[in-house]
Amino acid sequence: MSIYDFKVKDIEGKEISMSKYKDKVLLIVNVASKCGFTNQYEGLEKLFDKYKDKEFMVLGFPSNQFANQEPGTNKQIQEFCSLTFGVKFDMFAKIDVNGDNADPLYVYLKENAPGFAGTEAIKWNFTKFLIDKNGKIVERYGSITTPQEIEPKIVELLK
Repeated sequence: MSIYDFKVKDIEGKEISMSKYKDKVLLIVNVASKCGFTNQYEGLEKLFDKYKDKEFMVLGFPSNQFANQEPGTNKQIQEFCSLTFGVKFDMFAKIDVNGDNADPLYVYLKENAPGFAGTEAIKWNFTKFLIDKNGKIVERYGSITTPQEIEPKIVELLK
């Protein structure tokens, strides 16, 4: 099994196969509009803009599981991201990343890249998973790790 075996819904509700992203380096992030880390959207967009022509993609998955920091509808989320941060990377429908209703992609990511002290649960918004061009999870980063801090690893994977 790999990330390419999953299907997800984009922010407009259309089903997308993750196989669409084969041969690309991916940064998969659970995002929120009303979080102390929300300004990371700016850094994520900068990375996407800088490396999109080199087979790099950011995938944003909104989640409202942390202190109700993503209360809006998919349409409201899309408008906020576009108007506030000029987000052009792919955004997806709001999901659960933990618990019984966790999206299957996130179940897979957590099982195959546990976090601090081996815990699987996503601790907060803006947890990031870096995926290589073969769909292998390279690393999991916590919320405090900025997109800029991950850039050297992204550049290495794009070679």
